[in-house]
Amino acid sequence: MGEVVTFRKPRAKDRNKGKTLCKSGFHKWEVVKGNPFDVKLGKMVSRYRCSRCGAVKTQAR
Repeated sequence: MGEVVTFRKPRAKDRNKGKTLCKSGFHKWEVVKGNPFDVKLGKMVSRYRCSRCGAVKTQAR
């Protein structure tokens, strides 16, 4: 016989795991590897990515 697959609706806790903090502005920023250079500013730029939601921010040094 074949495998039995359960079709359950995921719980709200499982669907939104880690996203509620980001919605409130509490991201978990991690440095993105590589050293991009911003031509307009003429400076090195640090790029950060949130490990929970994937949002990206840049900061000039």
